[in-house]
Amino acid sequence: MNSIRRIAHLDMDAFFASVELLRYPVLRGQAVVVGGRNVHQPVMQVDGTWQFSRLRDYVGRGVITTSTYEARALGVFSGMGLMKSAKLAPEAILLPANFDAYRHYSRLFKAAVRAIAPNVEDRGVDEIYIDLSDIAEPISTLAQRIKDAVFAATGLSCSIGVTPNKLLSKIASDLEKPNGLTILTMDDLPTRIWPLPAKKVNGIGPKASERLARHGIQTIGQLAAAPADFLVNKFGQATGLWMHRIAHGLDDRPVVTESEPKSISRETTFERDLHARLDRAELSEVFTALCLRVGDDLVRKGYACRTVGIKVRYSDFHAVTRDVTLPLAVSDGAEIRQAAGLCLKRIPLDQRIRLLGVRAGGLVELAGEKSMPVAVQAELPW
Repeated sequence: MNSIRRIAHLDMDAFFASVELLRYPVLRGQAVVVGGRNVHQPVMQVDGTWQFSRLRDYVGRGVITTSTYEARALGVFSGMGLMKSAKLAPEAILLPANFDAYRHYSRLFKAAVRAIAPNVEDRGVDEIYIDLSDIAEPISTLAQRIKDAVFAATGLSCSIGVTPNKLLSKIASDLEKPNGLTILTMDDLPTRIWPLPAKKVNGIGPKASERLARHGIQTIGQLAAAPADFLVNKFGQATGLWMHRIAHGLDDRPVVTESEPKSISRETTFERDLHARLDRAELSEVFTALCLRVGDDLVRKGYACRTVGIKVRYSDFHAVTRDVTLPLAVSDGAEIRQAAGLCLKRIPLDQRIRLLGVRAGGLVELAGEKSMPVAVQAELPW
């Protein structure tokens, strides 16, 4: 067995938007935003051409699911409000999300990778970790072969980072997007990793980044230079020691190819704190998307759930959770949305909200389980 770890992180390039471009190749090279509702479906004209909605025409509080790199160059990124984005890129094409298509292409690219390197950890619809340590092939050749296989199976490009661990590979896969291939060793840490903003580390979010900046720490290198006891004093024992380790590129987490999860969850932290009434439409869209993604995760992993719960973190960082136990296990996103909505009715919504999460617990094997019928629609806050 090879004692040198070679861990790859593969990230599909602008995945949802790229899948849409397969269907609408005329949009290649243009600023395209995916989000909003089905009212923005393209319309086929009598002459065989497509009529697309423009971002300037959007009215509502929806958010962007993803955007092409041309749109990102205009300052339009996932998670941004559509109406805010319209001010930056009014002529951008607006397409509704098609999650069935995204799941299809997700299965295709993962099967293509597993045919070459079976030790794969599934991290979502558009990204995976791959342990390449035991494959006797030059790493640049092997990684390129994986990229070629993904393109042959899907017509889509991906970016791969290969390093000694998952932490660095996650960062590396983003360094040369799109269609990138980045191979780093620990010797590359000072030149390729330390100059990057601290927020590039998976786990250092906007709030932590702001707190670090207040202490004069803006880059990963500056974080690495900070004494461990200083970080522990400012961020607590667990977080401070974790920051010290990751800044030095240390991560011994294995690639987990199979596991029995106790729960499956999705959550999102908003760019700004949202008001339950004033931002109702935006919250509703995000809440529904989280439920649908939890349902997708359940089906993909072969589970149904008997418990659905939600988490709300307010602007003062206080968090509350609620859950409900169902008579029959469910895996459908719409049914999870309904159960989560019942939980939501039991949570005070008198403060602004900074984080929203949905969790599926009480997992059972999907085979043989009957899905709970959709009950009478409740009147929900969102």
